[in-house]
Amino acid sequence: MRDNPETPLSPLQRQIAARLVDWVRDKGFAPGQAMSELSAAAAIGVSRTPVRAALAWLEQQGLLERRPGVGYVTTRPAAAFTTPALAPASDEADHLFVAIARARNAGQLPTDISEADLMRRFEVTRPTLLKVLARLAEVGMVERKAGHGWAFQPIHSDLAAEQESYRFRLLIEPAGLREPGFALPPGWSALMRERHQAMLKQRWHDDAAVQLFEMNAAFHEGLAAASGNRFLLMAMQQQNRMRRFVNYDWGHGRERMVVSCTEHLEILDRLDAGDGEVAAVLLQRHLDKARQLKREDPI
Repeated sequence: MRDNPETPLSPLQRQIAARLVDWVRDKGFAPGQAMSELSAAAAIGVSRTPVRAALAWLEQQGLLERRPGVGYVTTRPAAAFTTPALAPASDEADHLFVAIARARNAGQLPTDISEADLMRRFEVTRPTLLKVLARLAEVGMVERKAGHGWAFQPIHSDLAAEQESYRFRLLIEPAGLREPGFALPPGWSALMRERHQAMLKQRWHDDAAVQLFEMNAAFHEGLAAASGNRFLLMAMQQQNRMRRFVNYDWGHGRERMVVSCTEHLEILDRLDAGDGEVAAVLLQRHLDKARQLKREDPI
């Protein structure tokens, strides 16, 4: 199965497409099985925006067909669905993504800005800039203004806001693992393990911060989705939207990445063993350690 060269997937969309493929295969979908953006997003624990592009890509591959009033239906047996190669984004695009995040977090970029200003400031071509702006719009960090130009969405990057965010997450995330209907979807744990182990094996560089955050966000959002409580999931999605741009500017290097991945894998170990209470305690410790790390950052 090959990408349509006219509509390539971003790294996030490609990962979402891979998770959708795993979901279809795990459920053993037969031809003609219906799915909507909402049901697909809920099944893999992400928001509808990246799912929309991934579904459209699967349609281009002839695996799905859009039906009015239904959404999509599968056109082939589950066994015909294969995982798209997780090709990394270009180094130039990832570098620009991180550079914009750092400049915005440092107060060096205004809320409203033109493409010409961004091209001049970061010395990049328009195609590269448009690719990055599209990715930023996909995760809700910028919006195209009526007429021309772009507007950055508000960010909450001060220390007090970050501490409030962590305290809120400490209240809701461990509680999600204790919900009576908590259940991980088939294949999700294995996919998370694969992504974390790949991160641990790769050479660390600053531009990997984007990939690291998206993996972490998918992990925590997936746990919230597995709780079966829609309000917990909505809260976690909101937290990820608020944290995304700030956390793309990762300043802790490989050492802290290894700690985070290792703790995630330990939580998965306990969940796979059916020990949800220990997993909840480990999740609480994981969040509290991250909170302490943020509190120790220089202001």
